[in-house]
Amino acid sequence: MKIKICGLTEPEEAAYLNTYGADFAGLVLFHPKSKRNNTIARAKEIMRELNPAIKRVAVVVSPTKAQIREIAQSGFDYIQIHGNLDANLLSATPLLVLRAFNVKDMGEYAQYSACPQIAGYVFDAAKPGSGSTFDWNLLQQIPRDEKLLFLAGGLHPGNVSQAIQAVRPDGVDVSSGVEYEECPGKDPDKIKNFISAARNA
Repeated sequence: MKIKICGLTEPEEAAYLNTYGADFAGLVLFHPKSKRNNTIARAKEIMRELNPAIKRVAVVVSPTKAQIREIAQSGFDYIQIHGNLDANLLSATPLLVLRAFNVKDMGEYAQYSACPQIAGYVFDAAKPGSGSTFDWNLLQQIPRDEKLLFLAGGLHPGNVSQAIQAVRPDGVDVSSGVEYEECPGKDPDKIKNFISAARNA
């Protein structure tokens, strides 16, 4: 089971992923509406603290070609794309792509299955980053292929085991579910418990 901890905003949070054994680290870029948004400089600072074995994922919404070029030059391994993704943009992307879907646009899934640039999919709730779950039974309608399938949307230490048993994804993706309730930032105890529950599901 692959574990992706998304929405890092502080260099010390990288240490939590190193300690508890995450596989992917997600950093939001070029999206000022998000409270987890980073500058490229800040993202580089956080990534310098990550274990080299942890894959770096730039998380973006409807990126431009210029933004993709900047991301590709900044040390990321993957780019996770929400929102618009046309064929020209995809062909110009040198990084492996994780295509994000939510419950409103799952019908677009089939067009990406044969696309070599797409390394995997992230299935999220109707409002990504909201911390809300969705009906996991919807994923029973999705034909599986050799690409990675990440389940996101409202996951936390208390429900990730149930989610894995219901969907059998290749990986799970969490952001708000491992954050403090009373202040911004990631909670190391929640990260530890989330990873332990996912590994033992």
